Amino acid sequence: MREIHPLAYAGLALAGLATAPGVCGAQRQPDPAPPVVVASKPFGESFLLAELFAQTLERNGIAVVRRPGLGATEVAFRALQSGSIDVYPEYIGTGLIAILHDTVIPDPRAAFDHVSRRFAAAYGMRWLPPLGFENTYAIAVRQETANREHLRTLSDLAVAAPRLLAGLTSDFIGRPDGLPGLTRAYGLHFREVRALAPALKYQALAAGGVDVIDGYSTDGLLSRYNLIVLEDDRQFFPPYQAAALVGARIASGRPDVVAALSLLSGRLDERRMRELNRRVEVDRVDVAAVAHSTLDRLFDSDTGSEHNAVNTSGFDLRRLGDLTLRHLMLVAIALLAAVMLAVPLGLALERARRVAEGVVAGLGVIQTIPSIALLAFMIPLLGVGVAPALVALWLYALYPIARGTYTGVRDADPDAVAAAEALGGTPRQQLLWVRLPLAMPVIMAGVRTAAVITVGAATLAAFIGAGGLGEPIVEGLALADTRRILGGAIPAALLALVVDGALWLVERRLRPAHLRKAHHDSN
Repeated sequence: MREIHPLAYAGLALAGLATAPGVCGAQRQPDPAPPVVVASKPFGESFLLAELFAQTLERNGIAVVRRPGLGATEVAFRALQSGSIDVYPEYIGTGLIAILHDTVIPDPRAAFDHVSRRFAAAYGMRWLPPLGFENTYAIAVRQETANREHLRTLSDLAVAAPRLLAGLTSDFIGRPDGLPGLTRAYGLHFREVRALAPALKYQALAAGGVDVIDGYSTDGLLSRYNLIVLEDDRQFFPPYQAAALVGARIASGRPDVVAALSLLSGRLDERRMRELNRRVEVDRVDVAAVAHSTLDRLFDSDTGSEHNAVNTSGFDLRRLGDLTLRHLMLVAIALLAAVMLAVPLGLALERARRVAEGVVAGLGVIQTIPSIALLAFMIPLLGVGVAPALVALWLYALYPIARGTYTGVRDADPDAVAAAEALGGTPRQQLLWVRLPLAMPVIMAGVRTAAVITVGAATLAAFIGAGGLGEPIVEGLALADTRRILGGAIPAALLALVVDGALWLVERRLRPAHLRKAHHDSN
């Protein structure tokens, strides 16, 4: 595998030292500029590189906000393009093929130069010099499969593919430098292709659930499971040097950030990266701790200094509080917006019953769309981050509230409605003074249902950078870490119970007096 020698970046590193005094050295005063938003894609190495970026910046007094686990390449790139994030680890080949849709450039230096020029011209983004290692795709099989099917190269795999079951990540299935490109280059046609989460593919292969997976050449799990990596004998895959990709705001206005991150260029070779990935993926050492110790070794820092201190627990109470508040904010805004639209809509439909069921059924169609798909639909319209998450959650909350409102006012006590009509009440007065109060328990049941649905769906908002309690779930899925998954899932479940309980108290207050008394007597 060809690499650009670390000395090629020495000049830039020296320039970085000149423009950013104290880099990885003495503590500096906190930076008054806005924090730098550091993101990652949802797999172990990307988490680790992003944490290296974040801690490097923090060691130089630059404030950082972390946005780990963005759903896929398209999501991360759109986030960078929209300014929702400022930097994330990317690979030259991915930029060349998946983003620019160019042809393969085999030479690593030529590929880097080409991608750098194109990104600067088209997006104002900047590729910092590569980190020093190349992480190409690794198509892997079990030892027994390789022996049985006589597999050594991808050309061999093309012959055996009709007999094999492939378990591939969704990103690889859709990328032009993934399965579609391999199909064209090698004529690969598997018996079946199943989409697997990055953290599950190795377990599925080892257990015999699938026969072939897509991995990365620096994955620590390749050696753990004693897998065979097939040779790309037609040199289909482009150079995949890892580098920091920074957005236009940083590229043009934050030379201190560029200088600090550039000092990582050329520092990480394949051997070191494979070892770091093994510590995270196999030994289950916390990502923050691995990044911290790595930077200490790279820059010979004072490990006892205050600014190098790092939480190694992976999930602390302060972070839990911040994530819970952000999650609650997403739910509250989306739910309030849904109530403001769905309740008036339900009341209006009571006066237009011929079209009511069709309108409510139309809202119900939204409920059939998987949450992650609905969030993905929002990306081309609103980018990534909080805005698309709020719109998607708002859409999910409409149906239960509208259905409850319409059903409640339509089926309100006929005797009470008849009495109001006999007293001369207009249809509007009957609706507002009789039907609506009587329907309040049903309406609130719809609101409570929508609230619980929204709390659950909001965990998926982390895939598009909106934060919340989905962040540790995304991290846990990427790292196959049950503790992290439960660190987000359990608080989310408790939050759903708390929100439902709070709305139950509201329902009791809004319930008409005679219904409250009847409910109390029945209990």
